[in-house]
Amino acid sequence: MEQEQVRQARNVAILIFDRVEVLDFAGPFEAFLSGSNYGRDLNVFTVAEQDGPIQALGNLSINPAYSFRNCPKPDILVIPGGPGTRTEMHNAVLTDWIRKTAGEAELLLSVCTGALLVVKAQLADGLKLATNRLAMHELRAIAPESAEIHEDARYVDNGKIILSAGVSAGIDASLYVIGKLLGEERALLAASLMEYDWSRS
Repeated sequence: MEQEQVRQARNVAILIFDRVEVLDFAGPFEAFLSGSNYGRDLNVFTVAEQDGPIQALGNLSINPAYSFRNCPKPDILVIPGGPGTRTEMHNAVLTDWIRKTAGEAELLLSVCTGALLVVKAQLADGLKLATNRLAMHELRAIAPESAEIHEDARYVDNGKIILSAGVSAGIDASLYVIGKLLGEERALLAASLMEYDWSRS
């Protein structure tokens, strides 16, 4: 009888940067952690451009687990939003890293104005896009003509790249990704552990 092959846990890297929206990264972190089967299926961690504390929105200080220099290869890359995206979208080091990492990852998920970073990383051609309703004009101003902006979508699935609307929508999209990769039962369990009323569309 053949031994069942144990699959290595997927690495879920959640990008953080100064003035990132707290729930944009903490919500997905909690969702993927809750769906990880005690870390057996998903290894969830934060990554920033440099070592040292990040000042999230509201002056919440976060120590990233890794920098771009020593980050394990992500299987899932989460790009959150927040006011800091307006600065980071002009940071070529960060957008180049997103583009390169997304090319090697299984899946990329953006939350809220993380969509601006997806566009600036030149990953949005021909995609369905979503972002925070309050940032639609900013997304429209930089999105490629081939992209299709979905103003009322909670999240949109392009296959490898999934984009979600504002803030709490990142939790819904993360649970959707868990269901996509590990089955809906796992996603429902994660939502139950979080006591979260999951909106699946």
